[in-house]
Amino acid sequence: MKIRTILSGLMGLSLALMVLGGSVSAQQTYVLTVQELNRGLQKAPSLQQKGFFLIDVRTGDEHMTGFIPGTDGNIDFREIGRRHTEIGAKPDDHIVVYCQSGHRSNIAAETLAGLGYQYVYNVIGSMNAWAEAGYPVDFPGR
Repeated sequence: MKIRTILSGLMGLSLALMVLGGSVSAQQTYVLTVQELNRGLQKAPSLQQKGFFLIDVRTGDEHMTGFIPGTDGNIDFREIGRRHTEIGAKPDDHIVVYCQSGHRSNIAAETLAGLGYQYVYNVIGSMNAWAEAGYPVDFPGR
C-alpha cells in the first residue's frame, strides 16, 4: 500500500514537472506478488504466449534447483546490465524478474529500468514466496 502511495506521488510530481516544462528522468520499477504472477501465468494461452518475459536472476546453480514454470531465461543479477539484450525485450515490453527472496531481483529490476526498460516488475518474496504458496516448480530438462 505504501509503495503504491509513493508511486502515485511520484507520478503526480512527474506530471507536474512535464506541465511546467521540466524534464523527468525518473526510472521506476513495479512489484508483483506471487499470486498476481501465478494469475498472469494461468490466464496465458500458453507459457510462451504470456505477454511478458520472466527472468530468473539467481545463479545458474540456484536455477538448476528449480524455477517458476514459464521462465524465459536465467541471468545472474550481477550480469544483468551486461547481458540484458539476451532477454530479447524491447524497451516497452514487460519484464518480470525474480530471485530467491526478492532482494537480488529488486537490484536487477532497478538495473533494467536504468537501462531504459519501462515496465520492469520485481516479484515480492520471489522463489521463497512461490514455494510457500505451494505453486509448481519446474526443473531443467523437463
